[in-house]
Amino acid sequence: MSKARKKDLTVQSFDPKTMQVTKEQKGKSNHWEVRTDEQKYAYLPETKIQDKNRYGKRIDLIDITDHPKERSLFINENPQVGSNPNRNKQHGFFFTADNCIGCHACESACAEKNETPAHLSFRSVGYVEGGSYPDYKRMNISMACNHCDDPVCLKGCPTRAYTKHAEYGAVLQDPDTCFGCGYCTWVCPYNAPQLDPVEGQVSKCNMCVDRLEVGLKPACVSACVGNALDFGVIEDIPEKRQQCKTSIPGFPDPSITHPNIRFQQTKNLPDEMTRTDDMPVKYHKNDKGDYKPVIDQKKGKDRSWNFSKLNSRENPLVLFTLFAQAALGTFFIPFIAALCGINSFEKFMVTDMFLPLTVIALIMTAFGLFMSVTHLGKPFRFYRGFNNLRHSPMSREGFGLAMFCVGCGLTVLFSLPLNDVITQLSINVFNLDLVQLTQELPLKIIIIGTGIFAVIAGLAGLYYMNQCYQIKARPFWNHLQTTTAFIGNTLSLGALTSAIIVLPSLYSTNVKFTEAEQLFSLVFLSGMLIEALGLIKHNTDLNRNENEGGAAHYVQCTTFGKTYLLRNFLLGINIFSACIILIAQTFNIIEANQLILWTLLALVNCFTCVIGRALFYILVIPTTMPGAFFWKNKGFEQHARDVGLADNPATGIAPLAH
Repeated sequence: MSKARKKDLTVQSFDPKTMQVTKEQKGKSNHWEVRTDEQKYAYLPETKIQDKNRYGKRIDLIDITDHPKERSLFINENPQVGSNPNRNKQHGFFFTADNCIGCHACESACAEKNETPAHLSFRSVGYVEGGSYPDYKRMNISMACNHCDDPVCLKGCPTRAYTKHAEYGAVLQDPDTCFGCGYCTWVCPYNAPQLDPVEGQVSKCNMCVDRLEVGLKPACVSACVGNALDFGVIEDIPEKRQQCKTSIPGFPDPSITHPNIRFQQTKNLPDEMTRTDDMPVKYHKNDKGDYKPVIDQKKGKDRSWNFSKLNSRENPLVLFTLFAQAALGTFFIPFIAALCGINSFEKFMVTDMFLPLTVIALIMTAFGLFMSVTHLGKPFRFYRGFNNLRHSPMSREGFGLAMFCVGCGLTVLFSLPLNDVITQLSINVFNLDLVQLTQELPLKIIIIGTGIFAVIAGLAGLYYMNQCYQIKARPFWNHLQTTTAFIGNTLSLGALTSAIIVLPSLYSTNVKFTEAEQLFSLVFLSGMLIEALGLIKHNTDLNRNENEGGAAHYVQCTTFGKTYLLRNFLLGINIFSACIILIAQTFNIIEANQLILWTLLALVNCFTCVIGRALFYILVIPTTMPGAFFWKNKGFEQHARDVGLADNPATGIAPLAH
């Protein structure tokens, strides 16, 4: 906006009744040059407003906020307030599926209005289709952000880039605050937030609040050719509409977020509707007339390896979760065992090797956190990840692990004077006697205190790491198996790492390590058993489910079927072998080469953990909207990369990584 325009505090708006440009009272400013050719249908109607929506939420939002009624949105840096009489009411979209002809005018208008690059689209038109010739039918679905009553993107975002405004009930997102973790794209069931891998940040539909401020409908609605899209205060049924449903075929469960969109779809559709993208999901009409997702076996039943497809942009998160969990187990197991009074571990705590063990746990956690930072679109803004400790499990996960590092760091610091190697080195090199400096401090008590702090912080980090993946929009993750996998890996990998340090240390100090070896064996076996029980439960439940979780499991058993079976087979062999060795160890049937056998099992377990975690990230299918053709279809994207079309600047797509 020009400087001259900013100084003009007189609003220009268009009166659809007189078809004339009018001037409103001073202090109500326009936010751009109002076009005089706006049609009547582009203006928001004045209608009677209900008190509550169908979910029981207040439609008048100003009553539940502390903000003044005339708060400015500072649109285009303009501090003036709009003239919309329903400014503080919850607005939403109304989509009449019967009218949508799939012309994509709404997409084009949205892209033009927001100046989005070719690889992003705030609004998309997807399709579901069914029947057979000549009774073949297609239903188009135009979808953008639904500005929900319970916006999971807002609660999940660690940087607090999201805000639900009392003005229009819009869920607005600030790309400049975002650091590109993409967590909001995971939790949203409607694929509304768009992660730009080029810019390394997320952006989304803003409800065209600048247009709403002067009484105009959003750009996508005004551009709709078939009068399929409409907009207004929520629960207000547009003229000549007879339905106001919360769901249509292909739309995710509205109970997840209570979206502010309503539908009409009166034309008869086949009992089964399929998606036009490559996702193995279709929709089947139940006895109540509702369409529910079922598995569509598009890929057949042949099992494949597809090891190359295990490589993905989530690789940093594979390393982050595995290293963080292994680090927690590395510190937890010997420290808690010593607190419980197990003799060999109490003796280990007073050896010089307790310090290196704590340092290794600290380094592994730091490496894991570093890998999680490399996954961000804007890695140097990682510190913003603690902005939303009130709501975001991702913020709490990072904070818990950071505090675990602090606890380990303090434990290392106060262990230095008790370490003979360090004290001799400080005297010889720095002429500094650490023992004399700290002789008045109860170092052992302090170390126990810092260690307990590290354990509590680490457990909190592990808990919220699990909570990060308990996402209703991703049923494959939203299961007990995620919890068992994380706990199991913490125990099995932690037992491996800590045993490598503890057992040689006890051996070198002539301390019998049979007790420690048995404990490590039990913990290692327990970790694998917990993971296996979770996998059995996961397999049982998802074989019965006909939702996106079941569809992801179908892909797991086909596209990655042989890899999945290999991981499960190796895990089963590991558990069986560990049981045999543990029994033989208990009854002293074998004494020699026990450590070699445990080492082999540990290496196999590392392999199965990596395969399992890679599958964890690749297989998940979200409860998202049906994708359109071409760049909204992941299958086509892969085809475009295979044939080189994606490298064409005129038609190409953004790279997979940031």
